[in-house]
Amino acid sequence: MDIALVAAEPSGDQLGAGLMKQLRIRWPRARFRGIGGPSMMAQGLVSHVAMERLSVMGLTEVLRHLPELLRIRRELRDSLLDVPPDLFIGIDAPDFNLPLEKCLKRVGIPVVHYVSPTVWAWRGGRVKSLREATDRVLCIFPFEEDFLRKHDVNAVFVGHPLAEHYPLRCDQHGARETLGLGAEGPVLALLPGSRRAEIARLAAPFLLTARRLLETNPGLRVVTPLANTATRDAFTRAMREYAPALDIQLCQGGAGEALCAADVVLSASGTATFEALLCKKPMVVGYRVAASTYWIARLLRLVETPHFAMANLLAGERLAPEYIQYDCVPDRLAPAIQRFFDDVVLREHIAARYAEVHRQMRQNAGRRAAETIVELLERRV
Repeated sequence: MDIALVAAEPSGDQLGAGLMKQLRIRWPRARFRGIGGPSMMAQGLVSHVAMERLSVMGLTEVLRHLPELLRIRRELRDSLLDVPPDLFIGIDAPDFNLPLEKCLKRVGIPVVHYVSPTVWAWRGGRVKSLREATDRVLCIFPFEEDFLRKHDVNAVFVGHPLAEHYPLRCDQHGARETLGLGAEGPVLALLPGSRRAEIARLAAPFLLTARRLLETNPGLRVVTPLANTATRDAFTRAMREYAPALDIQLCQGGAGEALCAADVVLSASGTATFEALLCKKPMVVGYRVAASTYWIARLLRLVETPHFAMANLLAGERLAPEYIQYDCVPDRLAPAIQRFFDDVVLREHIAARYAEVHRQMRQNAGRRAAETIVELLERRV
């Protein structure tokens, strides 16, 4: 089997690696090529370019990098058309992957898209492109399958791999011990995002919020997981500027230990809010995008969802307060976080609700995704 895959960011890289591992069980001599990060490359992927070159977010930000993105996609497309793979799997990154998938499907290459675009919340017109470009869509959230099937998209809910990765009950004491934090005293997990653009916009309000919370929570410790060296360096510079006296422990890699060790979480929107849910932690969610992106989205009414935090979408209620753009400031973030520090009963209620969602999401996603792909190819044969 010759399988091509494309992922554009760390969360997609993790999903791709898990899927590749399961596919290799079924096809031990499978070869993998495309674009991915270190996790996918560790599973044998030959990457056409560094994945970081695709990690661009926001409307106006994409425009600045558009010529390079188009060139990379064109080169990859030509390579795949010259030597067609037996299967193409696009992992998230719909703006990059869907046009490529449409081209490949047109010449008869089976196409699977792993992680549905958020067509139920943002730019709903993409559902037509999704239908035309794919043979199967693997959904990681349960409500997506019904939505897509109503729009004639062949979709299957496979669960989310992170739901298996995280235990149903996290060991807070053990996590604090691993991170070198004392067992007693308040701990805040600060997750300002996995991209440098997110750090640039969120480090200041997040750090200033933590500094304010220190005044009302003596002995407060802050732990911040960062995706890579570039984001760590950017956040370190912000720490020196905005919160030089704050006790902040930085850790690189996964967010699990930091989330499990925390009492409360302040997080950017994105996968981190789902991980905080899996750790059963109360959270406050803040987010900022480029001003031009924000106003374009508002004027064109591109956002159609009552919540922007995945934790709230999955719970079906706003358990995590959300502050976007001009509301993402310490004056709003700090009181919302303080409420969670002060109210033990509220924290327990949220933890119980998140545990229900966690159980629903445990579907052995990598295996189910691989089984769905095998079934698709067998039907075609």
